[in-house]
Amino acid sequence: MHGALGDARSVINVGAGAGSYEPTDRDVTAVEPSAAMRAQRPPHVVVAVDAVAEQLPFPDDRFDAAMATITVHQWRDLARGLAEMRRVSRGPVVILAFDPDTLAEFWMMKYIPEMVEVAKSRDPSIPRLVELLGGTTAVVNVPIPLDCVDGFLEAFYGRPERLLEEPVRRAQSTWSFIDPAATARAVADLRADLESGDWDRQHGALRTQPEYLGTLRLLVAHP
Repeated sequence: MHGALGDARSVINVGAGAGSYEPTDRDVTAVEPSAAMRAQRPPHVVVAVDAVAEQLPFPDDRFDAAMATITVHQWRDLARGLAEMRRVSRGPVVILAFDPDTLAEFWMMKYIPEMVEVAKSRDPSIPRLVELLGGTTAVVNVPIPLDCVDGFLEAFYGRPERLLEEPVRRAQSTWSFIDPAATARAVADLRADLESGDWDRQHGALRTQPEYLGTLRLLVAHP
């Protein structure tokens, strides 16, 4: 994402959350509508503006570039939010998102297939994002490192035991849309396969695989 921003000096970060992916070497304006998330922002990042993607309180072409990280699935009006990012940026619009159409390929879906439909109902498809962004948009498959510190589902592709932990699952919003009985079944089945060695017989190579190409996508839209 930082590379995709190029030489942009002024950047708007829409749906900035706690600022985990925010560049610290540029003039960043963060936008975050959640008071809880704004309160979690550490001292070394800028104070976030209380606003929504669909109505950014800035003039046209105010920023060199715009970015949004794992947030577009939470917007009420995706088309309007993306149009606003286009409006306030005179340069690239850079978005990190998940591709719901490829989630079924991840091994965890054997245990919780219900999650595929949940993801498709929440996450916009990559073709839809490309269509709404318009212009020239490149889509890059972002490799996930084995020691990824972000707690999203596929970050644990080679550390399956972590998905048995309730705090880990609680930090992954998709689980909140799954029936508790289905979650309990998935956890029990995964635990059984780990204890029997079945998981390692099928997927053990992932424990040392440096990177995994999953659902994470970087979209870079130029004017």
